[in-house]
Amino acid sequence: MTPGPRNLITDVPGLKVGNAQDAALKSGTTVLTADEAFTASVHVMGGAPGTRETDLLAPDKTVTQVDAIVLSGGSAFGLDACSGVSDALRFRGRGYPVGDTVVPIVPGAILFDLLNGGDKGWTDNPYRAFGQAAFETASEDFALGTAGAGTGALAAMHKGGLGSASLVLDNGVTVGALVAANPLGSVTTPGDRHFWAAPFEIGDEFGGLGPDSRAGLGHPPVSRKAQAMRPAEPGKTNTTIAIVATDAALSKPQCQRLAVAAHDGIARAVLPAHTPGDGDLVFGVSTGATPLPQEAELSLLGHAASLCLARAIARAIYLATPAAGDLLPCWSKLHDLS
Repeated sequence: MTPGPRNLITDVPGLKVGNAQDAALKSGTTVLTADEAFTASVHVMGGAPGTRETDLLAPDKTVTQVDAIVLSGGSAFGLDACSGVSDALRFRGRGYPVGDTVVPIVPGAILFDLLNGGDKGWTDNPYRAFGQAAFETASEDFALGTAGAGTGALAAMHKGGLGSASLVLDNGVTVGALVAANPLGSVTTPGDRHFWAAPFEIGDEFGGLGPDSRAGLGHPPVSRKAQAMRPAEPGKTNTTIAIVATDAALSKPQCQRLAVAAHDGIARAVLPAHTPGDGDLVFGVSTGATPLPQEAELSLLGHAASLCLARAIARAIYLATPAAGDLLPCWSKLHDLS
């Protein structure tokens, strides 16, 4: 298994990603879409998710395909980004056919970034416009780090961000991950230098420093994020939201299994993970372009998805860039590797 040419989720043929953000607001939105509808499901392991249309993605529900998926900052306000994407899709005549009309199917998930130092004194909710702008600019190439839904994200010890990674399997199937990393937990071992995801790093995609050689690292450090956000309750200001995708032809139940397996990537990259105050959620997506050679290979796809997600989380923090008013330092500023 090797990364695709971009090391992005858009190495899965047909997928596009767009970002929209506001630096002063310290928040934004990311949209995954394609020229054709795609199969999707979802699995939630965090205790505090914020979502739209995710019930529809259960394997027993009627609609099997969606037109776009939204990851957004803004907490519950950010769910309005889905409406902006729906508006843009409807304008193009895309959506689930019902009689002589169409209804765009746009699931979404949000993270909490309302207390990150940005100017949240808006009069009109900005996220609908973010959603439409992100959809309109979607392409195969897009920014990581302080961009889109990751613009205002914060991990326990560092500024969070938007990350992505991919793998091309030996059978030619491509798997990719896209994540907005805003976890309660830390993405680095004590001392801030080594990433928990280091054993799965390919090349130097997040610094190439390798794993921490020390033992007994399981005790989490005192969270800078929790200290910076006082008097807010630190357990209610988090979430890692992600999408894993493949061109292998998967059914809706198989997409859910892909999402379930991918959650291991969060646990490998964040400590602790899946807490009561995190809304940890993974969408599983299939474009259906490549026949799955045999059912047994679904296990390999899930494993690849978990590796991609772990790497994407580390890349999100590694590529974050500083901005005025930040509450937490960027990993890159603490460890200048130039």
